[in-house]
Amino acid sequence: MNAHPHGSLVRVLHNLGGTLLDAVHGGARDSAAIGGIVIHDPVEDSVPPAHALVLGVGLREPEEIARLLGELGRRRAVALVVRAPVTPDARVKTAAEESGVGVLGLTPGASWVQVAAMLRAVVAEGDVGGPDTLGGTLSGDLFALANAIAALIDAPVTIEDRHSRVLAFSGQQHKADASRTETILGRQVPERFSRMLRSRGVFRDLYRSDGPVDVPPLQNGSDGPTVPRVAIAVRAGDEAIGSIWAAVREPLSPERSQALRDSAKVVALHLLRLRAGADVERRLRADLVSTALEGRAGAREALSRLGLADHPVVVLALGLRDSVRGGVPSGADAGLTTEREHLADAFAMHLGAVHPHSAAALLGDTAYGLVPAVQDRDAGEERAVRTATDFLDRVGTRTAAVIGIGPIGGDAGGLAQARSGADRALRVLRAQSGERRVARLADVHVEALLCELRDIVAVRGDEPTGPIARLAAYDERRGANLIETLGAWLDAFGDISAAAAAVHVHPNTFRYRLNRLAEVGGIDLDDPEARFAAMLQLRVMPPR
Repeated sequence: MNAHPHGSLVRVLHNLGGTLLDAVHGGARDSAAIGGIVIHDPVEDSVPPAHALVLGVGLREPEEIARLLGELGRRRAVALVVRAPVTPDARVKTAAEESGVGVLGLTPGASWVQVAAMLRAVVAEGDVGGPDTLGGTLSGDLFALANAIAALIDAPVTIEDRHSRVLAFSGQQHKADASRTETILGRQVPERFSRMLRSRGVFRDLYRSDGPVDVPPLQNGSDGPTVPRVAIAVRAGDEAIGSIWAAVREPLSPERSQALRDSAKVVALHLLRLRAGADVERRLRADLVSTALEGRAGAREALSRLGLADHPVVVLALGLRDSVRGGVPSGADAGLTTEREHLADAFAMHLGAVHPHSAAALLGDTAYGLVPAVQDRDAGEERAVRTATDFLDRVGTRTAAVIGIGPIGGDAGGLAQARSGADRALRVLRAQSGERRVARLADVHVEALLCELRDIVAVRGDEPTGPIARLAAYDERRGANLIETLGAWLDAFGDISAAAAAVHVHPNTFRYRLNRLAEVGGIDLDDPEARFAAMLQLRVMPPR
C-alpha cells in the first residue's frame, strides 16, 4: 500500500510530480486532505472550500501571486498552482511562508483542463469501496499501481483505456521519449501515433493476444524514432477494458514478461472496481439530485448530502434540440443515449471546476446542474448564464446542446419551482433553430407561455376558428397564400415593403392579397383586438 496520506498534496506530488507538477515552495498543510480543486477567477468573489488546491490560470506577475497567496492563506488553502517557470521572487517566497500555502509549478504545454481532471482523479483515489486493497494497492489507486508495475519491470509505464486515453502513469517518464511526454500532457495518445499503430496492426494484435506484444519504434518527426514499447491488454473475462504500455530499451526477460502478465490481472480488478464504483456513484448522485429537485419530503436531506443545503441554488437544465432528437422517445436511440451521457459527464466536470459544491446528474433525457448562488438573485442568474455559455462554447456546435436556467431556489421548497423554470426555458430552446443556446426563464417567458397554450390546445383538440379558419379553407380550395400573407404582415408590424420581401412578392401584389384576405376572412386589420387574436391563433394553433 502507498504510505502517503490519501487525497493529500503529498500524494499528488508523488503521483504527478516530476512530470506535470514541481514544488516551488512548500506549505504548512501539505499532508491535509484536499477539500477540492478550484480554478481561481479574479472577476468572481467566490469562496473556495477549506484545504482547496487552487489553479491560478493566467497568473504570472509575482505581485499578483503573492497577493493571492495571502488571501488563500486566510481561507486555509493547501497550495496554488501556477504555470512554470515560476520567477524566483522574495515576495512570493515570503507570502508562501506566512500564508502556509504551497506553490506548485505546472509544466509548460500541459492543458489546465486535463490537469484539473487528473488532479481530481488523484484526489478521489480509493473513494469507492473504502480503504480496501487489491493486489496490495489501495483500491482504485491506479497511479500507485503504475509505479508498482514500473518497479517490477524497470520501465516507465502508462495505463490506458480502450480509446488510448491515459488513466494513470508511473514516475521516471524521462527514461522514455518525447512522444510519451506528449501523451501524458494531453492525457491521450496523439492521433498520428494512433494511426501508425492501427496501420501496423498493433491494436489488432494487442487485443487478440493474451500476452505482451512488442511494438517496434515509431518515427516521431525531427525527434527521430521512439523508444520501443511492450504492451499488454487488460481483460475482464473476454472483454478488453484497457492496456498497459511500457517503454523499454531492450526486450523484457521472461521473469519481467510474466510480471507484466500478472500485473494486467491486477489492473483489471482495479478498473472493474472503478467502473462499478462510478456506476454506483452516478446512480446515487442521480437519486439525490432527483429528490432535491422534487422539493418534497427528503429534499432537505438530499441537499445536505450534496453539500448544497446552506446556499440558494440555481438550476441549469441541459438537453439537445428537437431537431437532433427527431421525435425519438427518450432512451430509444442508443447513439443519442450515449451522447447524452458523455455530455452530462462533461457538464458535471465543468460545473465542478466552477464551484466545488455543485452537483449534476442525467435524469431522463435532461442533465440537471445545481450550482450554489452566492450573489443576489440577478447576479446569480447572470453568473449561471456565463457558466452555461462557457460550457457550450467549449463543447462546440456539433452537439446542438442548449441550456435553460431557472430562477434561484432559496430553499428546498423553492428548488422544485427553480427546476420547473429551467425546464420551461429549455423547452423553448429545444423547439427553436436559431443561434440562441442559453436562456433564463425571464428571457423566454412569453415563448414558454405559448408552448403551454399549445399543449392545452393539443389536449383539447381545438381547431382554428373565425377569420383564420375561413382563410385556411380558402387557401385549401384555391391554392392561395392568404394565411402566409397575414402572418408576414403581422410579423412586419404592418410594413408592406418588409412583409412583401419576406414572402418574395412585389409590394403591389402583397397589397392586393392583403385586401383580399380582409374580404375573405372578414377581419378588420385596423382593430388591435382582431390583430392580436389572429396573431395568437397563428402562434398557438397554426392551420395544417
